Amino acid sequence: MKSMLKWIGWASIAVFLLAACGNDKSGAGAGAKGDGPLKVVTSFTIIEDLAREIGGDDVEIHNLVPTGTDPHEYEPLPEDIKKATDADVLFYNGLNLEGGKSGWFFKMVDSVGQKEENIFSLTERVEPMYLSSEDGKEEEINPHAFIDPNVGIKMAEDMRDAFMKIDPDRKQNYEKRGNDYIDRLKKIESEYEKKLGDISEENRILVTSERAFQYLAKHYGLKEAYIWAIDTEENGSPSQIKSLVQFLKDHPVPVLFVESNVDTRPMETVSKESGVPIYEKPIYSDEIGKPGDEVDTYIKYLKYNIDIMYDGLSK
Repeated sequence: MKSMLKWIGWASIAVFLLAACGNDKSGAGAGAKGDGPLKVVTSFTIIEDLAREIGGDDVEIHNLVPTGTDPHEYEPLPEDIKKATDADVLFYNGLNLEGGKSGWFFKMVDSVGQKEENIFSLTERVEPMYLSSEDGKEEEINPHAFIDPNVGIKMAEDMRDAFMKIDPDRKQNYEKRGNDYIDRLKKIESEYEKKLGDISEENRILVTSERAFQYLAKHYGLKEAYIWAIDTEENGSPSQIKSLVQFLKDHPVPVLFVESNVDTRPMETVSKESGVPIYEKPIYSDEIGKPGDEVDTYIKYLKYNIDIMYDGLSK
C-alpha cells in the first residue's frame, strides 16, 4: 500500500510537469524584482515560521509538511508541485530531515526544474550529529538540530542572507526584520544558558522518548537518556524499556518528558516500572503547533521547552 501511494504521488508530479514544461520560467523570480511578494516554499512548520517572521509582508509562503505529518517521508500534493514550480526561493532543513539528496524534497524540486541557486538548506553551518540503533548497525544523521536555540540563530541568519540575495530590491526590509528576530532568539538562548546552568549536577539528565535533544544536550552539558534513538516500527520495545528502566535505577532523575508527537504508552510503562513521574505537560521536538495552539511559533516553542525543562529538572 505504501509503495502504491508513493507511485500515485509521483504520478501526480508527472502530470504537473507537463504543465510546467509549457510554463514560461522567465517570469520566475518576479517577486525578486520588487513588483509583488516573493514566492517562498518551506519544507516544514518551523522553517515556515522563520520565513514569516523574516519575510513579513514581502513574501507569500507555501509550506509543504503540515503539523502532525512525518517530514521524513512526505508525499507532495498537486498544490505543492505547482507552488514549487513557481517559487522564487525554497528553504529546507537538511540534515536528512527531508530524506536527504535522494529523498522526496529533492525529487520534487528536480522534477519541476527548479534552479539550484533558488534552493537553500538552513543547516549548512551545523555540524551533524549521528544516531545509532541498539545494535549499532544502523546510523543516521539526527535532524533535530533546531531544538537548540543556537542552531535556530544560525538558521535565521542564513534565511535573512538568502532573502537579501534573492530579492536585493528589498534587502533593507529583510535585514531589519531578520536582525530584530535574531535578537529575540539570542535573548531566548541567554535564558537557556542561565536556566540550564542553574540545574544541579545530579539533575542534569534529560529523559525523553526519542533521542531528539542530542544537539541541545551537547551544547548545554546535559546527559541524555531515551527509549529509542531511531524511529522504527519497534519504538518502545521491551528491551528498550528495560534498558531505560535500568538506567533510571542507576541515575535517579526527578522527572521524565514525553514529546508532543509520540505515543505516550512506552514512557508510561517506564514511569510505572521505575517510579519516576512523567512531567504533566509534553515537550516539543519535531514541529510547532497549529495556529492558535499554545506553541504555534518557533519563539514560543523554544520558550515553552526551556520553561518545562527547567521546572521539571529543578525539582
